[in-house]
Amino acid sequence: MCGIVGVVGSRRTKEILLTGLTKLEYRGYDSAGILVAQPESYYLKKTAGRVAELKKLTDSLNSEGTGIGHTRWATHGEPTEENAHPHLSKSGRFGLVHNGVIENFEQLKKDYLSDIYLTGETDTEVIVEVVDYFSRQGQEGFEAFSSMLKVTEGSYAFALIDLENPEQIFLAKNKSPLLIGIGTDCHLVGSDAMAMIGETDRFVEIMDGERIILSASEMKIFNAANEEIKRDFYLAEIDANDTEKGLYPHYMLKEIDEQPSVMRKIISTYTAENGSVAIDEHLVEKIAKSDRIYVVACGTSWHAGLVGKKMIEELANIPVEVHLASEIGYDMPLLSERPFFIFISQSGETADSRQVLVKVNELNLPSLTITNVKGSTLSREAENTLLLHAGPEIAVASTKAYTSQIAVMLYLAKAIGDYKNLKLAKSFDIAHELGLVASAMDTLVSEKDKLAEISRDYLLTTRNAFYIGRGLDYAVSLEGALKLKEISYIQTEGFAAGELKHGTIALIEKDTPVLAIITGEDTASHTRGNVKEVESRGAKTMVIAMEGLQKEGDQIIIPELHALLTPLATVVPLQLISYFACLQRDLDVDKPRNLAKSVTVE
Repeated sequence: MCGIVGVVGSRRTKEILLTGLTKLEYRGYDSAGILVAQPESYYLKKTAGRVAELKKLTDSLNSEGTGIGHTRWATHGEPTEENAHPHLSKSGRFGLVHNGVIENFEQLKKDYLSDIYLTGETDTEVIVEVVDYFSRQGQEGFEAFSSMLKVTEGSYAFALIDLENPEQIFLAKNKSPLLIGIGTDCHLVGSDAMAMIGETDRFVEIMDGERIILSASEMKIFNAANEEIKRDFYLAEIDANDTEKGLYPHYMLKEIDEQPSVMRKIISTYTAENGSVAIDEHLVEKIAKSDRIYVVACGTSWHAGLVGKKMIEELANIPVEVHLASEIGYDMPLLSERPFFIFISQSGETADSRQVLVKVNELNLPSLTITNVKGSTLSREAENTLLLHAGPEIAVASTKAYTSQIAVMLYLAKAIGDYKNLKLAKSFDIAHELGLVASAMDTLVSEKDKLAEISRDYLLTTRNAFYIGRGLDYAVSLEGALKLKEISYIQTEGFAAGELKHGTIALIEKDTPVLAIITGEDTASHTRGNVKEVESRGAKTMVIAMEGLQKEGDQIIIPELHALLTPLATVVPLQLISYFACLQRDLDVDKPRNLAKSVTVE
């Protein structure tokens, strides 16, 4: 959830660090800092708040040297300047940045630091002092760093500078993302390729348990057995221009508007020249031979999984269970005889999902990751990967990744159904139907003025709201409610429409906003009955209906689509309503409080 960036061998170190940290702002953070070191001097600057404040602190400082920088999302200790990274040991010798959570930091304090007074509240401050402890026992810098790793338990990505030898950075990772970037006459390190993409498109993966010595001219990678490893770089498929807002005021609005083009990108990527699905047949065969699919995800990706479940069951005729990663990781259900696991994650770094994947791999069960990030941890560690091809998603509130996840699962469902020669799948023209979705999205994103007016009318002053629907509309209600609550801070709940009368209708008061989604022909009249129920108790209702099911007074009409694909369209006005609700309340659209884009701690 935090962000790391570092560089060795550049004359533009400060600029690279600050630019990289700015690009990592989307991950969510509450403080930031940099350490820049030369053979005879160094400076350390950090602050609570935004990278913009850090830039002011470093305006007059030199740029050349070896540097590490960090944006922090608080896990241990409040978001203060004192708790911000980098942390410098009391001796002044070692500077450290860290992502993750150290599980045994209290024991480390007792075992090694009984004579050290710690001024902060973070586990990272403990770690840098443990490195210093081993150096005081006569160990050289990298040896002391390695000794610290042997006694440390938990998740981490470490970047450490020994100020007695500031022409190197020491790196290590376990369960937390970290990449090496190969620049021109320099090497870089970052927790995300986007932090470095302006400097290089060549990256080297770091695996769990590895330690690295990084200098301007070389990298030395060692495994846990202290054996040196050689590893080739890979090219990142990211255009630096994709990470910029362009003329848009916010990333979220840009990413909402990109959804029609992303749908067309997915169509071109996953449709073969003969019209069949372009997914590896060996993967399709493995899934087709399973007797149950277990989808594992968190947050928005979990909501996408709920939609994907319906698609797979309808087109591929395989039962699907959708599980929250944070729950199934500690409460694995009774598995079927031939299970197959699908992990859905925008970043591919979601810690809750990864700890489930570790257990799945220990059981030697087949797995697939559906992610937006090539080379991410979940992608590397699962047997198979399908990429979203959505382009970088910067705003914390996911939009285009959600719709891409659904579209890719639709292609997967179609491929399995075709392999099994199922009639419904064979008759389903996926490229045509998704093309209609892209056109519907084009129509909906053009209705911004109307949706801004709806948002102001319904949500400007309310403290709470409800979204309701049945079937796939219920799944979209959950996602719409999450979008609204996470960026506007309106207490919003998504409910199965028929469940309101089983208790929750007690919360309906005069002018409580209730938004209903109606796209299912079989359930439309039932949901309209639920709308009348809440109206009779004073609710202020709004209806999103699909063309053909609309009635006079419905506020938003969705172009008619295949029943399985309606979630891809109905979610778009909900995304825009959330965007405008946040904007109208003068809140930070792209970086809502307390949240992080990539959740890399459990």
